[in-house]
Amino acid sequence: MNHKEIIQKYKATPTFYGVIQIKNKQSGKTFIDVVPNIHNRWGYYQTNLNGNFYHNTDLQQDWNRLGADAFSYSVLWKKDTAGIDNLRQTLKELKQTWLAKCQPEYH
Repeated sequence: MNHKEIIQKYKATPTFYGVIQIKNKQSGKTFIDVVPNIHNRWGYYQTNLNGNFYHNTDLQQDWNRLGADAFSYSVLWKKDTAGIDNLRQTLKELKQTWLAKCQPEYH
């Protein structure tokens, strides 16, 4: 497959936005977030947490103390972005709904 075909294939791949959860397997504490593209999102969080520059200080402190193996990652809900006019607003509303529903310990 040449470079042009790879780019076309990437552009044709559907993008899914969704709700993710990072769970501390030892304490049961959870972190909930909404993301515009769930593809490779776990890698994004791991990079930030391993680099010690994640904005959620409680989650960061537990990550530093317990290590990556103490946490799990899951996608709680996802939907194709096709047909979404205002993804930013959709994500904002989705986050409020899921935070109220799950009441995570990490904020």
